[in-house]
Amino acid sequence: MDKDNKEGLSEKIKAGESLMQQAMQALRRYHEAQGVQPAEEVEKLRLEAEALFVAVGEYQRLALGGPKPRLH
Repeated sequence: MDKDNKEGLSEKIKAGESLMQQAMQALRRYHEAQGVQPAEEVEKLRLEAEALFVAVGEYQRLALGGPKPRLH
């Protein structure tokens, strides 16, 4: 891997850090709510965390040159 590719990869990773932090915070909120908040709120937090981690995965796949998603 040449220097330009390394710098480009580093920039792409850095650009996704905010999204990853959001996903981690959502997961933390979900775990903290378990056994404390009503089940409906816990499920809402779980879905939020899951959606953010899916977005992280999609961003990373696209940023790293993975295949584009197929529409069924």
